[in-house]
Amino acid sequence: MKKKKMHSGLKARKNRRLVILSSIVAGLATAFVIGSGIYLIFGAESTEDSSSFLDSTQEVVLNDSAAIDETREQAIETPGVIVDESGAGASGSEGLLESVQKIETQYLSDEVISTIVSGGKSVSKALGLRPATVEMTAENRSTFASIDNCLIVDSSKVQVSVTSDGIPKSDDKYYYLFEEKTYEDSISEDAEPLAKIYKGDDTSFTINLNKGDSSSKLFSKFTVAVKLDGEYVSIAHPKYITNPEGCAGYSYGGMSHKSIKGILPDPLRIGELPDLGVSYCTYNIPLSHILTTSGGISYTYGGVTYHFKQGAIETYDYLFKRLNSMGIDVAAIVLNDASTAAFPEITHPDARHGSTAPYYMFNAVNDGGVKACAAIGSFLANRYSGSGHGNVSMWIIANEVNARREYNYMPFVDVDTYTTAFVRAFRVFYNAIKSQNSAAKVYFSIDQRWTYNTQKTGDYDAKDVLDIFTSSISEYGNIDWGLAAHPYSFPNENTPFWKPTKYTNHTVSTPVISMDNLEVLTDYMQRDEMRDTSGNVRSIILSEIGYSSTSGETMQAAAFAYAYTKMEKNGYIDALMLSRQTDASDEIAALGLALGLQTTGGHHKYIYNVFKYIDTDKRNEVVSFAYDIVGTKF
Repeated sequence: MKKKKMHSGLKARKNRRLVILSSIVAGLATAFVIGSGIYLIFGAESTEDSSSFLDSTQEVVLNDSAAIDETREQAIETPGVIVDESGAGASGSEGLLESVQKIETQYLSDEVISTIVSGGKSVSKALGLRPATVEMTAENRSTFASIDNCLIVDSSKVQVSVTSDGIPKSDDKYYYLFEEKTYEDSISEDAEPLAKIYKGDDTSFTINLNKGDSSSKLFSKFTVAVKLDGEYVSIAHPKYITNPEGCAGYSYGGMSHKSIKGILPDPLRIGELPDLGVSYCTYNIPLSHILTTSGGISYTYGGVTYHFKQGAIETYDYLFKRLNSMGIDVAAIVLNDASTAAFPEITHPDARHGSTAPYYMFNAVNDGGVKACAAIGSFLANRYSGSGHGNVSMWIIANEVNARREYNYMPFVDVDTYTTAFVRAFRVFYNAIKSQNSAAKVYFSIDQRWTYNTQKTGDYDAKDVLDIFTSSISEYGNIDWGLAAHPYSFPNENTPFWKPTKYTNHTVSTPVISMDNLEVLTDYMQRDEMRDTSGNVRSIILSEIGYSSTSGETMQAAAFAYAYTKMEKNGYIDALMLSRQTDASDEIAALGLALGLQTTGGHHKYIYNVFKYIDTDKRNEVVSFAYDIVGTKF
């Protein structure tokens, strides 16, 4: 039988101390690592007791490091030790056997001790870096945290990224994610959180998008809350999804064009467009033309089934496919003239009565309105983005939004309230369209009355609407909207726009923006706060511009030639759509405006060839006549 190795005397007492110290330190270090790990994992709330514990534990680890190092050195020198239970060293083998219970102990290896010490220091460092807990106050509560990103990921998930300066003190250790509907301004009383995570100063939630379902999150905004005194309290400004294109199935952004020339076409004279060298066409889609209460083309979206007139939709199919086959891209204008009796949910509740205006404010103030607008935008974008029915690369939501009485009716309210109502509807259309076609461009339009003090007429100044629109969109999550401007002369029949007038100047406070001072608009859109999500100047198109021939055909042609040249030199205009290919009888009767390239009978006016050749090598030949009329060479 192998004898166990024993030591006695001074060496035994020394080894006894080694074992005791090693055992204590090992126990403390192990307990510290396990306890601290649990603390980090379960995010213990910061209280006076827990703070004391962490401080004292950290001190033990740091202050005992020297003792641990000494223990390690002694353990290396002593391969084993036997001690009695009372702590007294044995004087010899016989006395030891008679007076103590024999215990054999093995020392901790250098590797084990190093691992324990290293782990303890790492946890201590992590605890030291843990963000401070901050008391919630009325001043810091609503914006304590920031939603930095709200993005679609992997085409079917939404990731909401949250940062903060410290950890908010609350009832528990969680952040809660809440959904706010488009029309809501706070967490509803009966709302339940979508998800919860442990609080941190840089963290994120991931939830399902549910595109197209009744529970879709595509049109919602999100906020983060904590529990305070048993109630959910928002601690972050809400944000919408800012990349709806992340779940799109199509990506049609238009064809490549050498010219930015476009026109409002005459559907009966589409065949002339190739001769005119047109790159773009605008085309109206009034909702009264395409919606029906039953039958037709059924489309279920958001848990509701909508119906579109099959004949009307097939007419648009034919038109858009034909234009595309000519190398022409389409800008479709979605206009709300839906029957308020048959489709009340589409129109803002306040706009359903009291006006004879042709178009009304879209409804985004309740669930039915949001779902209807989303379904219309989704249906149209899905059909005209690569599904074989023709393609639309640009969408314009409503017409001349600041012209409340004429083209976007709702009862007169302050400009903030009015614009906010439109902004909410616009974002619904934007997300619906971009979720189908990632490369589509989505615009809203303004008229030429920039700072005209338009409220005296019951409308709003374009600059005010543009400023509020931009600020609101940015506040809730910036997106890449575009601007469709209508820089007509003022009054509209003032064909020689270059002549001095009290309505136009070259400052940002100009009452009107026409082609004479177009640079005021494009300079304004170059400001930092007006730029898109990439810091670039937004897409700007002139979706309507025109000059009447009632003051003479050559005057009309000269005005167009000068305007087109100014626009080309400006460099910030993506497309110009002349209004129109053929005079409109109702426009002549009501406004005295004959804006077409040709008369209602088909006679080509002087402007016809100017328009046709202005972007070709015959340009100088067809515009030189205008120099004397305008009074300058251009």
